[in-house]
Amino acid sequence: MSDKTACQRYESQVRSYCREFPVVFQRADGPYMWDVSGRRYVDLLCGAGALNYGHNDPHIATALRDYLLSSGPVTSLDLYTVAKSRFVERFVDVVLRPRGMDHVLQFPGPAGTLAVEAAIKLARKVTGRTNVIAFSGGFHGASLGSLALSSSPLLRRAAGTPLGAATILPYDDGSPAALDHLERMLQDRGGIDPPAALVVETVQGEGGLTAASTAWLSGVQRLAREAGALFVVDDIQAGCGRTGSFFSFDGTDLRPDMVCLSKSLSGLGLPMAMVLIRRQLDAWQPGEHNGTFRGNNLAFVTAEAALDHWTDSGFLAHVDRLAAEVGGSLRELADAEPGGGATVTGRGLMSGLRFDEPGRADQLKRRLFECGVIAETSGGGLVLKFFPALTMTVAQWRETADLVGDAMTTRRSPAAVLGA
Repeated sequence: MSDKTACQRYESQVRSYCREFPVVFQRADGPYMWDVSGRRYVDLLCGAGALNYGHNDPHIATALRDYLLSSGPVTSLDLYTVAKSRFVERFVDVVLRPRGMDHVLQFPGPAGTLAVEAAIKLARKVTGRTNVIAFSGGFHGASLGSLALSSSPLLRRAAGTPLGAATILPYDDGSPAALDHLERMLQDRGGIDPPAALVVETVQGEGGLTAASTAWLSGVQRLAREAGALFVVDDIQAGCGRTGSFFSFDGTDLRPDMVCLSKSLSGLGLPMAMVLIRRQLDAWQPGEHNGTFRGNNLAFVTAEAALDHWTDSGFLAHVDRLAAEVGGSLRELADAEPGGGATVTGRGLMSGLRFDEPGRADQLKRRLFECGVIAETSGGGLVLKFFPALTMTVAQWRETADLVGDAMTTRRSPAAVLGA
């Protein structure tokens, strides 16, 4: 069956993205997807950041195909395998060693929320404390520990149980007030328990693409150190190149005790997650934290192949150029919004438009889908998010930016703008 009838009849009501984009997709390549009728869509959702290299990147897909044909093990718990060993060595060589990061790698299971769960569990073990501080507007996952750190009212209500052992404090708002408030809470205890960890996103994917300043992030790190707490960066959505560099904190003085990674870590959209742990903090006992699918060898293979992009000077230069193009286009689009009711938000290829008018972003999301562009909203529906594939050409982005501009400036249906 090639239509959506079976899913509508038998899949849980919890499904969401398919309600916003109600077509059946059949093929995907690079920045595009095609539905069963052959219509092409520009994918600016990119699996909510899980497809940073676009769909079916040829180099990564070839590595996966070759591994499957070699009859290598697919899943292996935490047994040693050639696939895992090759990935670990490559990750250390390409990512950690050049940055002077002496972190060990933990594979907690194949989802971002599992990386966060492992990180806060280890922080509590190391410090002997239970409270974890997170920040307003943040999203760290939908499992109970991660959810306690997340701000979404919808997801928190769905927990069905009190969410404790966490304190949510104000995120950077561009003024000294947020950091001052955090400092007072930590120094005077402010009615909160001493924290085991401070967990932060440098750019909030679900919180409206709000990007924290380097000064605020440095202040959070300093206060964590002074409080005897661990400093944890959740780079699940902002990492793996989404903001322009491999880590979202590259080029800063941030030295996280732990880093949570997932989404585009595998490079091809295969489930994979990892926690980077400063070596001195690796206090786990063997088997103390585990997961059946922490040995996803298919993801190890594709993740290793994805790292080849980060040793390619041409790819790095392209990402910089594309980010500059996206930033320039968004500024032009914001300037063209009537009444100056739009501003650019985010960083790098994790950017979007914030609208003053409630409902405007959702209206544009629907209009863009009519003309063959898939984009999501965040920040309470005020921000239209653009997550282009890092491999998208500048020409492809310019064509897409023109479609966005057309959707913003015309009230007619743009269904015929983009052909199949």
